Amino acid sequence: MMSAKASGVRSLKLDIRKLKILTAIVETYIETGEPVSSKMLTEKLGLQVSSATIRNDMAALFEMGLLEQPHTSAGRVPSHLGYRIYVDQLMRCEPLSDEERREIDALFNVRDPDPDKLLEDAAEALADYTNCATVSTTITPRTVQVKRIEIVPAGARTVVVLVIATNGVIKNKVCRVDFRLTNELVGFLNQFANGRLVGKPVSEISQYYVNSIAVTLGEYSAPFVPVLATIYELCREISEGQFYTSGGANLLGYKEFGDIARELLLTMNSRSDLLGVLASRDDAVFISIGKENSKSELADTSVVVTHYKIGEQNSGAIGVIGPVRMDYAKIIPHLEYFSQTLGKLLAETFEQE
Repeated sequence: MMSAKASGVRSLKLDIRKLKILTAIVETYIETGEPVSSKMLTEKLGLQVSSATIRNDMAALFEMGLLEQPHTSAGRVPSHLGYRIYVDQLMRCEPLSDEERREIDALFNVRDPDPDKLLEDAAEALADYTNCATVSTTITPRTVQVKRIEIVPAGARTVVVLVIATNGVIKNKVCRVDFRLTNELVGFLNQFANGRLVGKPVSEISQYYVNSIAVTLGEYSAPFVPVLATIYELCREISEGQFYTSGGANLLGYKEFGDIARELLLTMNSRSDLLGVLASRDDAVFISIGKENSKSELADTSVVVTHYKIGEQNSGAIGVIGPVRMDYAKIIPHLEYFSQTLGKLLAETFEQE
């Protein structure tokens, strides 16, 4: 598990009692959302020290920048740096129970097995489960190739074009043609498209390349141009990767987002903004807390991201966006299991293609 930043953390020296107090403040604030007083800590920790000693330790943590004091309260809340120390050094993530695993498995069991839809369903299920916002994406390596193309008649002058890639992604689109379809024409077009495009990296299927192979059809190229243009559009979509968000409205339920709700929702719907947040990393779980986020609109949120794999290859990312006081110890193991299950289901679905 890795952090977005560790500057200043290693230079802080905390004794065991201060670490216990910091842990208690973070976990209490995550649970209640209310500033934590020395009296609450005395009752919670049961330490054989006076309230005055705890107040002095809280004052020291405040001076170190690990706690903050809301203007209207005598209690303290964790700072973003305080959360960072908690996540990196103090948090204990418990393995999921068998019952929790079954609950997540059940969420996927009722989902659409189509790999093109599974990613969207995963974002929705994770948002429901965590009561946060979620985002899921595919990462399309340059090695991903066209596995198969299917052109299926849907009417006298209409076909459905499907492009299936080697990373399990399937894209389809309806295409109108300027000629009456026959079985012979559809068969020829399927044979031609698969013969020229199967095995080629989707990132290399450009408009120029599609036009160049259309030219090889000579006088017969004109009728097939709309279909080849559709194939190009689908390959471009696969190359750019898929992107799904869910649960943006969940953020409206957290009081800390009251003044920035509109900006948050706009960011949640911005592909370019969130792709930077989910940028590919080697870390199993990547956590960005508050102002560590590169987008100023996310300065009051935390982002927890992990990757899912199809086989041994990183194939995409799935992440949770929520308040800085999110329950990291609960969300992280659930997110990891979600990503493992998603990768497994995508691999199984793709093997059946």
